[in-house]
Amino acid sequence: MALVDERELTPPEGRTVLVAGATGYLGRRLVGPLLEAGYRVRCLARTPRKLDAEPWRDDVEVVQGDVTDPGSLGPAFEGVHAAYYLVHSIGAGDRWEERDRQAAENFRDAAAAAGVSQIVYLGGLGDERAGALSPHLASRHDVGRVLASGPTPVTELRAAVIIGSGSASFEMLRHLVEVLPAMVTPKWVDTAVQPIGVTDTLTYLVGVLDNPGAKGRVLEIGGADVVTYREMMQTYAEVAGLRRRVIVPVPVLSPRLSSLWVGLVTPLPADLARPLIDSLVNEVVVHDRSVEEVVPHRPIDTRSAIALAVQRVGERATLTRWTDAELFGRTPADPMTTDPDWAGGTVLADHQQRSSTAAPAQVFAVVSSLGGDVGWLVGEWLWAARGMIDVLVGGVGMRRGRRHPTDLRVGDVVDFWRVEEVEPDGLLRLRAEMKLPGEAWLQWTITAADGGCEVEQSALFHPRGLWGRAYWYSVAPFHRLIFAPMLAEVVRRAEVSSAAGPVGGASPGTATPA
Repeated sequence: MALVDERELTPPEGRTVLVAGATGYLGRRLVGPLLEAGYRVRCLARTPRKLDAEPWRDDVEVVQGDVTDPGSLGPAFEGVHAAYYLVHSIGAGDRWEERDRQAAENFRDAAAAAGVSQIVYLGGLGDERAGALSPHLASRHDVGRVLASGPTPVTELRAAVIIGSGSASFEMLRHLVEVLPAMVTPKWVDTAVQPIGVTDTLTYLVGVLDNPGAKGRVLEIGGADVVTYREMMQTYAEVAGLRRRVIVPVPVLSPRLSSLWVGLVTPLPADLARPLIDSLVNEVVVHDRSVEEVVPHRPIDTRSAIALAVQRVGERATLTRWTDAELFGRTPADPMTTDPDWAGGTVLADHQQRSSTAAPAQVFAVVSSLGGDVGWLVGEWLWAARGMIDVLVGGVGMRRGRRHPTDLRVGDVVDFWRVEEVEPDGLLRLRAEMKLPGEAWLQWTITAADGGCEVEQSALFHPRGLWGRAYWYSVAPFHRLIFAPMLAEVVRRAEVSSAAGPVGGASPGTATPA
């Protein structure tokens, strides 16, 4: 899906766009499309090193600054043509509304002093004429008014729930539905909402830039359908392969009590969850569709947006460049390595790490020979028992072996695993194809170090509902018997092979002593 609609625009080459909030959920995902559109991008960050791992880092300029410190904004705005304001203090302790207002005033004044041609701001939907807005939504509207009170033309996009892995509202919904097969909720569960996919949101954010029809306007954006929060939860359950959830709304639970309860059930920080829950009492739907004339675009529906957001829950793949996203079929709805820990769904893990005097190639030769006739080095009877259980429940078991004793390619079968990613001497990731209440991976990451290498072995599991969590904790004692000793044996065999000579002869899994 193209992130820029085909329409006449002033050529953007050479124009610098400032992104304030580049370390946030949308900011990180917006930079790539802006580069793709031909703009130069400057990222404003309080802690620039937080952007070091981004795949587009070498293609942008990063400046240190803070919207709450007006003295730091002058240098950030030098030579800037337009600016995005994607900053929000929600979840940052008490008096966050006051900090948001002051930050917006600072940004407005700095943009005016620099002669910026346009500010693009993403706020929140909510009809003030229908009644009092929650503090969260009221603050979002207030920030928009503050930005627009200066001489710089402002385009304010207003959205409801943004669906995508890493979006706070979506992650709250994800964790509630994953953990609770039945829930008692307040009346807000039947509030109307018009969710929008993150890719559609980015389309509008890029589409209004340098768009004369967008300047000085408030534009409402939403997905293709209007649903209730109850319907959104049931849609998530269906898309994620969970049973239909039992949802019982009662009039006695206040949003405030609900926010405390959500803080116990989900990993979202309580200071972030509470304002979001408070906002659920307000209907957030699009009433003014004038954005369709400004940025012609057909957004996807809620079900499609959720499907995109859950398709790669267990994989936070690191891309070498932002342009690789299209090559690997990834979308902005996918998890990113730099998302918060609570984003991307629950991933339970067993991490083991060891140093080795062997070269990375020696260690990789051992791990790439596992399975088949070589086996898994430790606890073979446990592996065999797990394979038998898998066969009994209709799975593939351990009977498939492998195509070649040492060579691995993406897509190869290794017993009840399938090779998902291979980077010679650096990475091997296997995805489980056994019958499981979730998704599982086994991964080795090998990094060169002085005198040898560092080896990290990770068993990862994305549970499906409560049964998935129960499964993981029931097998955790057996993990202690397998995974740490297995990595130790991998390292031992690699070091024996290293002492015998360079890689290239017989398989390290068969040529070294057991």
